[in-house]
Amino acid sequence: MNVPASPDSGLLSPVRAGTPVEAAVGDSAWLQAMLDAEAALARAQARIGVLPEAAAKAITVAARADGIDLTAVARGARETANPVVGLVAALTDAVAAHDPTAAEYVHRGSTSQDVFDTAAMLVAHRALGLMHADLARAAQLLASLAVRHRDTAMAGRTLALHAVPTTFGLKAAGWRSLILDALERITRLRSHGLPFALGGAAGTLAGYVQYACLDRTGTQDSFDRKNFLGRFLDAYAEETGLSVPSLPWHALRTPIADLAAALSFTTGALGKIAVDVQCLARTEVAEVAEPRAAGRGASSAMPHKSNPVLATLMRSAALQVPVMAAGLTQCLAAEDERSAGAWHAEWQLLRECMRLAGGATHTAVELIEGIEVHPKQMRTNLDLTGGQIVSERIAAVLAPRLGKRAARRLLTEASQEAHRTGLPLQTVLAGLPELSQVLPVHELPGLFDPTRYTGLADVLVDAAVEAPVEAPRTPGTSVRNTDGGQTGPGR
Repeated sequence: MNVPASPDSGLLSPVRAGTPVEAAVGDSAWLQAMLDAEAALARAQARIGVLPEAAAKAITVAARADGIDLTAVARGARETANPVVGLVAALTDAVAAHDPTAAEYVHRGSTSQDVFDTAAMLVAHRALGLMHADLARAAQLLASLAVRHRDTAMAGRTLALHAVPTTFGLKAAGWRSLILDALERITRLRSHGLPFALGGAAGTLAGYVQYACLDRTGTQDSFDRKNFLGRFLDAYAEETGLSVPSLPWHALRTPIADLAAALSFTTGALGKIAVDVQCLARTEVAEVAEPRAAGRGASSAMPHKSNPVLATLMRSAALQVPVMAAGLTQCLAAEDERSAGAWHAEWQLLRECMRLAGGATHTAVELIEGIEVHPKQMRTNLDLTGGQIVSERIAAVLAPRLGKRAARRLLTEASQEAHRTGLPLQTVLAGLPELSQVLPVHELPGLFDPTRYTGLADVLVDAAVEAPVEAPRTPGTSVRNTDGGQTGPGR
């Protein structure tokens, strides 16, 4: 059976299906970003006087994805190992149709990797902007959740078992702390960690310099190369809205590795929230539930089920992105001045990391905004161990009266007896003659109240929610059109 080719709609990746990040990193967006890189290059060259203003304007006007056959460019890339070669040819034709003279200035002095890597940073800037907004919203929601449940006691669990009491407010504050850590990494990247790429064929910018000399003598003897470099880099930075790199980075892949690390951390942070929600939503735990919506969580076989699908989607991203990020990081081992394969291996991995991370952040907002918290069930679960959840507290109270070792031995034996008989630990202790000599029985009920043994949880929550959240930056880039409008992912 022949199945017609179709775009990747997220059938096998529901965490990002239909989310805003899909459009931000899809083929059309990437094509437009490459065109933006080309147009910005022409404008930057015009600004420093090495290309006619009219040509830069004509190139910018023609640099529109809707005027380029995306499928033809994609298929043509099989013959050149990258999509830029075919794109340049298509853009040149589009410019020539309106201004044959301007067509001579398309891609002047540049190389495929300059265009593609700059486009990758433009796409990343837009995608990270969406994630930044989602993370900032999630942090705000979690701050409110932490305050609201500042004193809501629940069982703390270590190695899957009840440990000592904690509060749901402290758990929410912990989730928020991870979100803020991710937000800080993305903010740093967007502000100065996404550099454009200008290196020319082998990282020396020789082609750019040579073309800049054409209107002079054709030689570089009297050419102020240092001044040219500074002006050129600054102009391109202004035209793209990206950072100036310290060196051409064709084979120095720090920007990609940094981006991979931030995306990996972000999905990992969201994965922690997702796993906690999954555990707390179990039928036998039932301390939280995902927000309800018609059809959400339905099972194809079991009508009674309402599965925690939002957390499941977030966790799936958290398990995939670090693996792909490792693939991006290993591409640091790139040979020579441009890699035959390592560079090419980055592309789909990077896009999928951004897709998954963007889908996860979008999903996280929906989850956190509507999460159902069940304090009564939390209180019920605190009693499941018959008071043993506060054994640490009882041991600490008895230590100065019996000695630390003796107190620990007594509590261990009493806990084993409680487990064997099914009696509450308080009842077992109350029947021990040696205990009544050092601890009045009437003090036991207060000591065994788990809601009164949450340590400094309330103080920790109060301190945590004071951490400021940076206002979300407007998604998009500062790529400009010569008519004053915006172009590319930000338009």
